[in-house]
Amino acid sequence: MASLTLDWIQLAAVVGALQGLFLAGALVAQRNNRTANRLLAALVTAFTIYLASSVYFTTGLIYKYPHFFGVGYQTPWIFGPLVYLYAVSASDRSWRFNRRALIHFLPVFVMIVLASPYYMMSGAEKIAAYERWRVGAIPSPIRMLDPLKYVSGIGYTAATVLYLRQHRRRIEDSYSNTARVNLIWLLWLAAAAGSIWLLATTLRVADVGSGLRDEHISLAMALLVYAIGYLGLRQPEVFRYETAEYRIPVRDGRQAVVHDALAVEPDAPRYDRSGLGDREATRLKESLVALMDADHPWKDSELTLADLATRLDTTPHKLSEVLNAEIGLTFYDFVNGYRVREVQRRIQAGDARTLKILALALDAGFASKSTFNQAFKKHTNQTPSDFRQTVGA
Repeated sequence: MASLTLDWIQLAAVVGALQGLFLAGALVAQRNNRTANRLLAALVTAFTIYLASSVYFTTGLIYKYPHFFGVGYQTPWIFGPLVYLYAVSASDRSWRFNRRALIHFLPVFVMIVLASPYYMMSGAEKIAAYERWRVGAIPSPIRMLDPLKYVSGIGYTAATVLYLRQHRRRIEDSYSNTARVNLIWLLWLAAAAGSIWLLATTLRVADVGSGLRDEHISLAMALLVYAIGYLGLRQPEVFRYETAEYRIPVRDGRQAVVHDALAVEPDAPRYDRSGLGDREATRLKESLVALMDADHPWKDSELTLADLATRLDTTPHKLSEVLNAEIGLTFYDFVNGYRVREVQRRIQAGDARTLKILALALDAGFASKSTFNQAFKKHTNQTPSDFRQTVGA
């Protein structure tokens, strides 16, 4: 038996495939957030199959083991759905894979059905079919549907990024500290997968030969698997906070009564989602501002919308409506505005001469330096250092 010689790209693909197998096993063994970890395990397994298939064809192993022909053909169709569903499950602990999620894999099932006759062929027939495919003699249904995998990959990348942006917005509607919402990893994964799809699409449109095209894609995918192996298991759990979709007990002076967040009140409700009327909205806004000015609840770095709603004897839904419709800010920006103004006040008072600006930020309720710097720049269009120089403190 002749020895198998691998070039450096094939070797990189083999190592990537082996690491993918190890990583998939490690992810399945993880006990926290099992749904997300299993979806990521399925994704790296799909990468592993694709990388192994690339080596299988480029080294000519198909002529020695033709029965594996077509095994990895459908894997590109599941890359996009798995990245998207992983992002959803990693950011939402309550999400579970159910029958509705199977709709994302319908194209895969269609391609399996179309390719099923090839699975039943003998070894010699598979080699002959492979030779025909190499010269472009691909069956019409498969040839027509194959380009759609590029559309699917890019489309799912866009959907993943859009979902993560909306997720961030939901968090900012309920929480004043988003330091624990680590979306960088998920955004990085979506961007890396999207870059590979853009590379594949560009090479396809440029009519680059299939051999060279497969080498570029395999190398990029192997690098992605290496990165997932280095970063994926190091990430903290990324989850969607509870969004206060519950009833809050409110005192009416005699007994605790429960107000439904979606109950409609009699004074001509203007706010469709919460049933909040104009008069109550005005009263709630005034009470909110008075509470923030008098009690300084924003100094609590873990202050939430639900916490503030409880102190105001209202529901999170109604308070959120007031913030968005009456004040025009998310809860996150509203609270951090008070924190920024407190830091500005103390800098102007000369406190920055004896304390570091970060200490002032932590005293004001910020949980981290990066969050403080970002919020300060957003509210003042200046960095904290620039502001300090401007006021001469």
